[in-house]
Amino acid sequence: MPCDVMTEGTNDISMGYVKRLDAHEFDPLRGKKPLLSRIDIELTQRCNNNCIHCCINLPERDSGALSREMETGFVKGILTEAAALGCLAVRFTGGEPLLHKDFPELYLFTRRLGMQVILFTNARLITTELAELMAKVLPGRNVEVSVYGMNPESYAGVAGRQGAFYEFRRGVDLLLRYRIPFIVKGPKLQVLKGEREAFETWAESIPAMDKKPLFSMNFDLRYRRDDSAKNLRITKLRATPEETVSMLASDPQYQKEMGRFCTMFMGPPGDRIFNCGAGQSPCVDAYGHAHPCLPLRYVRTAVDLHKTTLGKALKDLFPAKTGMRATNPDYLRRCACCFLKGLCEQCPAKSWAEHGTLDTPVEYFCSVAHAKARYLGLLGEHEHGWEVVNWKERVAQDNKGSNQF
Repeated sequence: MPCDVMTEGTNDISMGYVKRLDAHEFDPLRGKKPLLSRIDIELTQRCNNNCIHCCINLPERDSGALSREMETGFVKGILTEAAALGCLAVRFTGGEPLLHKDFPELYLFTRRLGMQVILFTNARLITTELAELMAKVLPGRNVEVSVYGMNPESYAGVAGRQGAFYEFRRGVDLLLRYRIPFIVKGPKLQVLKGEREAFETWAESIPAMDKKPLFSMNFDLRYRRDDSAKNLRITKLRATPEETVSMLASDPQYQKEMGRFCTMFMGPPGDRIFNCGAGQSPCVDAYGHAHPCLPLRYVRTAVDLHKTTLGKALKDLFPAKTGMRATNPDYLRRCACCFLKGLCEQCPAKSWAEHGTLDTPVEYFCSVAHAKARYLGLLGEHEHGWEVVNWKERVAQDNKGSNQF
């Protein structure tokens, strides 16, 4: 649809002072990159599920957590500043973000600011009223629903809540009834063994699903390092490196897509710890602290938005905090020299959750990355990524479609 854009100092389209543009030609930022394109806002850490693999959740009725959560007006202030900084999308996450008492108000406020909403939810708290609101004012992006089982027993086994399956299905049915676009994803867990085919078949019937659902399997430990017992359980739930490769290889496009990916992102990172754009799309946690990314909850890289602005954090504070260099000898010997960075999930957030430091190698993610590399033909059976000198030639060969090394 064309739109009329006024040229400077004039007001009459008939005199040629207004240029008619097609929608794809209209660029309100005039080619400039916005300071902030997307932001994550964790409305609460509390959740009405207690999933066996979760890295963040607190009990739904945790009064201490509730008392410390951001007030609605404070969240609106962050959203308003984000919009002024050029932000185009807000991801509301948690915990379960629909536990926030004023979620409908915040949702509508965000959309009126012109930003798209990405909602991460288990769908249990979707009501007719909320579905009607989202149908009238669509989020602009697909709602993302986490699915923890295809029947009441398996769902309860993962989510830790009897009867939760029926609430989840009711919420999904409301999304379907009101034609609110959504996609589904789920964890790969032993308790769900045998349900993958049924899950994928069901997912195909969802209008917005244009590809197979994603599965999480290399689960993160607790972001806030607050539950050692649950951390132990999470480590036992993780897919092995071999299981990870088997799962990825079941996608016929995986090797082709990874070949292109590797040519763009492979290479030794050096001693710089942050190599992932951390700080450009920050996360504001439930208590008003901005973090360089969603999983990193380290106090020394956090910014208290009660004391400063989001703009100040993006322009000055995050660049200073994410410019640090590694000092851990193991990191410098291995990670800093390893060309598998594009395949490895090793990052400061993972290191923090596992070890309480930002530059300690995480053996699990290192093993997974090496298994992927061997499958793709980038490594020999007994090689390590940090030992390879001719990695550029290997990556180029892999991108041509050969997985023979």
